[in-house]
Amino acid sequence: MKVAVCVKRVPDIAEADVRVDSTGRDVVRDRFQFTINEADNYALEEALLLKENHEAEVTLVTVGGAEVAEVLRMGLAKGAARAVRVDSAGLEESDAANLARVLAAYFRQEEFDLVLCGAIAQDTEDSQVGPALAGYLDRPHASYVVKLEPSDEAMTVKRELEGGLLEVKELPLPCVVTIQTGGNTPRYASILGIKRAGSKPVDELTIEGLGLAAEEYGAAGSKTKLLKLYAPEVTGTAEMIEGDVPEKAARVAAVLKERGLL
Repeated sequence: MKVAVCVKRVPDIAEADVRVDSTGRDVVRDRFQFTINEADNYALEEALLLKENHEAEVTLVTVGGAEVAEVLRMGLAKGAARAVRVDSAGLEESDAANLARVLAAYFRQEEFDLVLCGAIAQDTEDSQVGPALAGYLDRPHASYVVKLEPSDEAMTVKRELEGGLLEVKELPLPCVVTIQTGGNTPRYASILGIKRAGSKPVDELTIEGLGLAAEEYGAAGSKTKLLKLYAPEVTGTAEMIEGDVPEKAARVAAVLKERGLL
C-alpha cells in the first residue's frame, strides 16, 4: 500500500506575541517558532501505524519554500520513506482550494492508494484542503477520522461526530481521508531515525512541472482573497454576578427583562 501524508509547516503561537504586520494582511513572523501542523502530525502517525502493521510505504508531501525542510526531515526521522516538496514560488495569495488543486496535480502524476491530510490547519483554522483535494481527484473522502483499518480494496474508517458519537464507514481505495486529533499518540523521532533522515530522498518540484495553466494557481486561480486581518475591538464589558444561586438567578432574570429578552 502506498500512503501519502500532506503536511504543513505552521507557526507555534501558544506563547507568542501575535501582531498584525504593516500590510494588514499577515502577522509579524520574525519571533515565531515553526512546527508541523498538529492534525497533520496525527495523520502522519496513522500512516506510520499502517507501515508497521500493513507494510505501507509512507511519503510526505508539502507545498512551501526551502524552509519546510525541517518539517519534512522530522517526518522522515519518524519513519516516512521519502518526501516531496512542491516549491511555493508563484503560489502567493493562493487560497486553500487553490492549494488543493496544486496537490491534486501532483497526485495525478504519482498514484497513491491512500492520501491523508490533517482535519484542520491550525494557522488558518480551515478544513478545506482535504475535501477539496478529494473533489479534484474525484475520490471518496471521509473527514474527522480517528481510526483506520485497511482491507484488500477498501479502508474502514471511524469518524468523530458531534455529541461523542462515532460513525463507521467503508471507503473503496484509492481514497482521501482527513485525520482528527486525539485518535492516536504521535511518536517522537528517535536518535537513530534522525541520523537516517539525512539519507532519505526529498524530491523538489516546481509549479511549472505540474502541468497547470497559469490561471489555475496563485492569485489568478483563487476564488477567495484575504482583504484584512485584525484583532477584534473590545466593544463591551462582562458583568460578574456575585451571591448565592437564588441571588444570581434573580439578577440574570432581571438583566434579561431589562434588555427585553424575557
